[in-house]
Amino acid sequence: MIHQELIKKIRQIQIYTSRAVDASFAGQYESVFKGRGMEFDEVREYMPGDDIRSIDWNVTARSGKPYIKRFVEEREMTVIFAVDLSASGDFGTVNKAKNELAAEFCAVMAFAAAKNNDKVGLLIFTDQIELYIPPKKGVSHMLRLVRELLYFKMPKRKTDTPRALEYLARVTRKKATIFLVSDFIEADFKKPLSLLNKRHDVIAVSVRDLAEITLPNIGLIEFADAETGETILVDTSSRQFRNKYSGTAAKRFGDLKNMLRAINVDCISISTDKPYIQDLVRFFHMRHRRR
Repeated sequence: MIHQELIKKIRQIQIYTSRAVDASFAGQYESVFKGRGMEFDEVREYMPGDDIRSIDWNVTARSGKPYIKRFVEEREMTVIFAVDLSASGDFGTVNKAKNELAAEFCAVMAFAAAKNNDKVGLLIFTDQIELYIPPKKGVSHMLRLVRELLYFKMPKRKTDTPRALEYLARVTRKKATIFLVSDFIEADFKKPLSLLNKRHDVIAVSVRDLAEITLPNIGLIEFADAETGETILVDTSSRQFRNKYSGTAAKRFGDLKNMLRAINVDCISISTDKPYIQDLVRFFHMRHRRR
C-alpha cells in the first residue's frame, strides 16, 4: 500500500507539471526533440522529379527499372531518465532534497514526452542498478515512474555512474534521448558517457543545492559525507574557508562542464533554491538554434 504522504507528493507533482507543461512548453519540447532522424518506409518505382540520390541501385539492378528508397521523419521518440539516487542526493537546505528535485524534473519532462506520444523509461542507480523500467507510453505509466522515484528506499550507497551507463548501452537498442540526472560528485565516467553519446542523445542534468555552491557564515558546523559516513568540523565564520569552499565548488562544476563539452554532451543545471522551468526553456531555445 502506498503511504498517504507519498500520494500527496505525487498529486502535488502532477498538479505542478500539468501547469508547467503548457502548450508553449510542450511545443518547444517537440521542436527540439521530435523528428531528429529519418526511418526507412518503402521502396517504390522512380517517378520524374524524384531525387536521384534516393535510387536503390540493388533493387534497380534486379528489376531492370529504377526504384528509390523512401524515408519518413521519425514521429516517435524514446526518452530514458537515468537517475542517480545514491545517498548524497538525500540533502537539501532550501526547498527540497536533491532527490526530490530530480524526481520533479523527470516528471516535468516525462509529461512533456507523454503529450507528444513518446515512450519513456526509467533507470534508478546508485553503485548498483536498482531499478529499470522499459520505455512505454501513457499517463498512467508516467505516474508509475514518478511513484518509483519518490518511493525508492534509499540505501546508504555510493555512486557508480560507469556501471549505469554501460547497462544502458546494453539494454537500449533503439536510438533514444537519455537524461542523466545526478549531482555528479563522482567524476570518472568520461569514456562510457562518450561511447553512449555516440549512439544516443545524452543530456546531463546537474542537480545541486545552494549549500554545495556557497556557505553562509553560521559558525561551527559538522559536515557528514552521506556516502562514506566521514565527518568533519569546520568554522564557517572564516572568510578564507568560505572562499576556498566556493572556489573548489566552482572548479568542480567547471571541470564537469568542460568534460561534457569535450564529448559533445549538453548540460542542464538545476538547483534546489530556484525554479528551473525558464532554464529548461532557454535550453530548448539553444538546442533549437543549433539545429
